[in-house]
Amino acid sequence: MATTTATIDVPVSADRVWQLVGGFGSLPDWLPYIPASELSEGGRVRSLTNEEGGVIVERLEAFDEQARTYSYSILQAPFPVTGYRSTLTVHEVSGAQSRVEWSGTFTPAGASEGEAASLFHDIYTKGLAALKTTLGA
Repeated sequence: MATTTATIDVPVSADRVWQLVGGFGSLPDWLPYIPASELSEGGRVRSLTNEEGGVIVERLEAFDEQARTYSYSILQAPFPVTGYRSTLTVHEVSGAQSRVEWSGTFTPAGASEGEAASLFHDIYTKGLAALKTTLGA
């Protein structure tokens, strides 16, 4: 099993960051390479469309509003992994500073552990940079 984690510090309150990222269907609000997200099954499954028109289907596995975190698994995606589970968390550093952490665990399938970890680390890093830009930070 492989893992990767990316973090970014933003000069914005954790509550403000969570307002933007905390909705399971909110990826298009801050992640430019995911222009569409459709929720189903009472908001527990999201079907994402990427810039190339590819579809990624994910299931919400855990959600904690107070701790500002949620975890999800991939049901369908064009990625060379199985058993994917990811967590997005917003940590309060101070009143006007927060740290966002995006991590994942997965089993490579058709790629080396390093290639799979690099793929997701790149997705997380670029996604967090886009979040910082969206927040105007």
